[in-house]
Amino acid sequence: MKWIEDAPRHLFFTGKGGVGKTSLAAATAVTLADQGRRVLLVSTDPASNLDDVLGVALGRKPRPVPAVDGLEALNIDPEEAARAYRDRIVGPVRGVLPDETVAGIEEQLSGACTVEVAAFDEFTMLLGGDGAARGFDHVVFDTAPTGHTLRLLRLPAAWSEFLDTNERGASCLGPASGLKMQHDRYADSVRALSDRERTLLVLVTRPETEALNEAARSNRELAEAGLRNQHLVVNGVFEASDRTDPLAVGLEEGGRRALAGMPEALRAVPASSIPLRGENIVGLPAVRRMLQPMDGPNHAADAVDAGAAPATAAGDELAIPPSVESLDTLVDELAERAHGLVMVMGKGGVGKTSVAAAMAVELASRGVAVHLTTTDPAAHVADVVGQVEGPLRVTRIDPEAEVEAYRARILARAGKDLDEEGRALLEEDLRSPCTEEVAVFHAFSKVVSGARRELVIMDTAPTGHTLLLLDAAGSYHREIMRNAGDRQGAVTTPLMRLRDPDYTRVLLVTLAETTPVLEASALAEDLARAGIEPYGWVVNNSLAAARPSDPLLRRRATEEVLQIERVAAELAERTYVVPRLEQEPRGVGGLRTMIERSVGASLSRA
Repeated sequence: MKWIEDAPRHLFFTGKGGVGKTSLAAATAVTLADQGRRVLLVSTDPASNLDDVLGVALGRKPRPVPAVDGLEALNIDPEEAARAYRDRIVGPVRGVLPDETVAGIEEQLSGACTVEVAAFDEFTMLLGGDGAARGFDHVVFDTAPTGHTLRLLRLPAAWSEFLDTNERGASCLGPASGLKMQHDRYADSVRALSDRERTLLVLVTRPETEALNEAARSNRELAEAGLRNQHLVVNGVFEASDRTDPLAVGLEEGGRRALAGMPEALRAVPASSIPLRGENIVGLPAVRRMLQPMDGPNHAADAVDAGAAPATAAGDELAIPPSVESLDTLVDELAERAHGLVMVMGKGGVGKTSVAAAMAVELASRGVAVHLTTTDPAAHVADVVGQVEGPLRVTRIDPEAEVEAYRARILARAGKDLDEEGRALLEEDLRSPCTEEVAVFHAFSKVVSGARRELVIMDTAPTGHTLLLLDAAGSYHREIMRNAGDRQGAVTTPLMRLRDPDYTRVLLVTLAETTPVLEASALAEDLARAGIEPYGWVVNNSLAAARPSDPLLRRRATEEVLQIERVAAELAERTYVVPRLEQEPRGVGGLRTMIERSVGASLSRA
């Protein structure tokens, strides 16, 4: 636990979704508190599950964690933060400026960009040691998946630079004076993040190629932003005990290959490793066990963890509910459609990209023209597919490219109608960090509309980032409908297409574990509030479906069956299960294996 021994005041845990950031951040916070420190644990993830891990309901204000003296925790809830932010900006001018002007400011502050910046605003207060963070020895940040977090950590410098050069006194968030008041705090945040004595970034990864590549990307981009004090933690290192189990041996060897092929940049980063546990890290007893030494091989020690469910014997069946279908069945259903949108959604790390790519590759092999795209800023969908075959087109919504195209488009459109001063003011506004949200939404809307003519499979960003995108769709829909007047019946917005089950099929991808199922259930509720109903759930990387004989893997598989039963019986209209493979599915061959294995003996019933 080298990252704990000389822990600075600020510890950031970041990495690809599903690598164990929340578990590790919680275990670190508990360990520091048990050493007598005062610790504040903060989640900046819009789709946080910290409540479930700690077993305590959290809000925007610090709340003591029972049974851990000195530890308090909070969630930065983006929607609540946005309401408080709007009150701070609009409150001082309400009753002073004309009602029409105030209404205009409120409208400007109603979008997804404001939600993100409001969360960032609270984040900078915690970094500055003000308010909720006052008096704590350590502030431990459990962050959103990498793409969202990289943007969050860059925002202090981006807004600081924008405010330094903004002469107009306004921005896409309304009066810039509301931001100018925070200028010193934003500048101090930049200094705190780059100060080795104050901040350590813990890059969390798994012994898997994609996760290690993501950690290397984070390492590079954070270092370029001046955040160079980093530590690498490889979580979930597995050692097989049953050498006759091809899945166990394959997972162990795959982990070793991934670590041997680790990107060169990561080799210079101080590193630690944590063995795979046989239990889900939910609840304080499991959180405390996560960083405790293990006696002997990890599979033997973990087989007797206190309070955990016993594993089935090697000969026992891991019965999967009869209503569960294979991924091949879903592909058959999609093959009947010549156009339409399939949105693959879920928390980071559940395998959305692999599921989306596997379906696209299989459909293309059957002669179906498919457009596979992604909204994830940290997407590697082209790397996962490899050499494209058949009628398959692979693209991505690249935030940087979309911002440049959007700026050029707006300037070209307005150029002939503006004088030199007007053009300068427009260029200034377009340098605002908010521009990225608008540009990405425009690109997203174009892809959604394109599904009228082709079958589009969209691999989305992790839940929190995607919800911000859907919030933007909602804001745009309301604005268009307000302005449409009597023409409302002739208008079709992106949100209307997302709500249309004949046009859009939403698939929620999860893992057969307690926390991912809870997260997917919460996402389904958020979608329902937006008027969007999921078509089905995909339970990915299932050990229960793969039927291992290794004791540790069977222990985890036993816990999985209960979660698959819950999804099929209570949560999903349709449930599809994909078994865990010996190797990460990469390339056309590996992705088609996901489909082939899901219809084999792995789904035979007990």
